[in-house]
Amino acid sequence: MSDDRYSPSPAPPHDGRYPAPVATTPLASTVSVPGSKSLTNRELVLAAIADGPGRLIAPLHSDDSARMVQALRALGAAIEEVPGAGAGPDLQVTPSAIRGGSTIDCGQAGTVMRFIAPLAGLADGDITLTAHETALHRPMGAMIHALRDLGVDVDDEGSWSLPFTVRGHGRIRGGRVEIDASASSQFVSGLLLAAPRFDVGLHLVHTGERLPSMPHIDMTVEALHRRGIHVERPAPGEWVVEAGAPRAKELPIEPDLSNAAPFLAAALIAGGEVSVTGWPAHSTQPGALLPDLLSALGAHTSRRGGVLTVRGGERIHGAQLDLSAAGELAPTFVALAAFADAPTTLRGIGHIRLHETDRIAALSGNLRALGGDVEELPDGLRITPAPLHGGVWPAHHDHRMATTGALIGLRVPDVEIDDIGTTAKTLPGFTRLWEDMLAGSSAPIVGGASA
Repeated sequence: MSDDRYSPSPAPPHDGRYPAPVATTPLASTVSVPGSKSLTNRELVLAAIADGPGRLIAPLHSDDSARMVQALRALGAAIEEVPGAGAGPDLQVTPSAIRGGSTIDCGQAGTVMRFIAPLAGLADGDITLTAHETALHRPMGAMIHALRDLGVDVDDEGSWSLPFTVRGHGRIRGGRVEIDASASSQFVSGLLLAAPRFDVGLHLVHTGERLPSMPHIDMTVEALHRRGIHVERPAPGEWVVEAGAPRAKELPIEPDLSNAAPFLAAALIAGGEVSVTGWPAHSTQPGALLPDLLSALGAHTSRRGGVLTVRGGERIHGAQLDLSAAGELAPTFVALAAFADAPTTLRGIGHIRLHETDRIAALSGNLRALGGDVEELPDGLRITPAPLHGGVWPAHHDHRMATTGALIGLRVPDVEIDDIGTTAKTLPGFTRLWEDMLAGSSAPIVGGASA
């Protein structure tokens, strides 16, 4: 975007430090965010085991989606970039028999490690799964246990974690299996996505006391239904998936509503309003909860013609929020709570300790380092507003930590994010979108760079 009032400084390297821009006047901007990472990776898996070639229209092109493409290619699927009308190319996917004989690096992508592991059991040979050293801690024990109960040979050398080798025999019988998915709903989604290719389908029963991020499981079930796979829910925490080939489709990918969260939240912190285009009338994405959640903090929200607009009120209200269905939004709401008129409690997010980093510890530590008052709770955080000052905001190899630092920096001068490149995990070009949003305000901003 060209604007005489705003001249970005030279681009930092992919892993460079980023002086967070300060907004000096209210915003008046419209933002278009790329496709949903969660939907892109689910639809890639289903397209790779479908009954014929299919196409994903306007998918996300990010580190996480690239890892999924590489993983599925290693398993035998042909995935080709073809011209599309979105922000990048569409993806043409041609299924093939799942083959063994490869090592798959999942990077930092939880969806890749949890969705590919069951598919590896269908391969005709060994598949070794590993990940970036910062992601080897992420829970995989429940998946290993469930796969073994399904008769899959998993060699983890007793670690119950990555790296491990799945010794595929070309088929998984399926049937009834129990899993404790308290640490991640991705365990459920990964098994459900592969289940149509099991000999007799799958009857999956969750045995844990809690199940985080239910919208993501609803998203998986909806994706299966969309491709003609029937999923029954005989009881809460129970799913029965029929065996069969998912239908090949041409499917558009919704914008990533959770990635829209920092932009919409900016309207509350900087004032003014921000609109996000392509907002669906119905969505299983956790980000679909944003209008109600932001309204609870004093925002004014409206949706017209597929555009969601959020306007900041006079103040950000403190609130009691249950984010159990949308834990990935917690970092954004920590930033909002830091500027509220009363304490805010975020609950139902104990599982985010096991995300890219321990997000509860990282958020509280980062905010305290800038003068914030934060109390860690067993399943959340309590933030009491306090004067903040500048300083380094560590990203902890976590894209949502990085965007939270950018939000804090809208109002607090001299906040520097130590690794803005981590946003490429799900939102490449974040700094360009961020600064384009700020360039829509009525006066120049202070600081900033493009990536």
